[in-house]
Amino acid sequence: MGKKIGIIGGLSPESTASYYLHITRSFVEMFGTYSYPEIIIYSVNLENYHQWRAANRWDLIAADMITIAEKLQTAGADFGLIATNTMHKVFDVVQQAIDLPLLHLIDATVEAIKAKNLATIGLLGTKYTMTDGFYTDRLDNNNLTTVVPVAEDQEIIHRIIVEELVRGQFLESSKRQYLSIIDKMKKNGAEGIILGCTEIPLLVHQDDCDIPLFDTAVIHAEAALKTALA
Repeated sequence: MGKKIGIIGGLSPESTASYYLHITRSFVEMFGTYSYPEIIIYSVNLENYHQWRAANRWDLIAADMITIAEKLQTAGADFGLIATNTMHKVFDVVQQAIDLPLLHLIDATVEAIKAKNLATIGLLGTKYTMTDGFYTDRLDNNNLTTVVPVAEDQEIIHRIIVEELVRGQFLESSKRQYLSIIDKMKKNGAEGIILGCTEIPLLVHQDDCDIPLFDTAVIHAEAALKTALA
């Protein structure tokens, strides 16, 4: 049966659903049966997280995730995922406070980038992901140079995420804006692009670009399936 997967989800519901579907569908595709690993999902109060983030109360975010991780472990999870990029800002704080092992999304993404032998990578995500340093520092520690959009484009990326993508709205006009920004990053040296918000791959797809796109939701979900089956 493999190990049981615990997911801290709801950040947003759109991407959490994509994790669940990718894990289960990939298993069926690989093995032809429906004996995929058991998955326990705890869906958070997303409004709380938006308010805490806006107030710079990352301590409250970490405290809530610690409580949720403990509940997942009590429910039988053998390891866990924080199913979002931005909240990895508090990953280390959460992991140090709990016994449940967590799979780090950025580390899994680094492995995927290195597998393609890229050295300079573009990063899209919320403004926190692009500017707070927790993401770019981890990339830098793995000898990867990061290209981020200019401030004006960061605002566009962030607005579309919080006002459209987390609500399940995928507009063609927004896709065009994203692709324009990706083209600018490519001209600034990006050899590939991290879709560093787990909702972005629901809007922008590999077929839309001529450089590699790294779908962090898929990468993280695949790492979870691999761990569950190990």
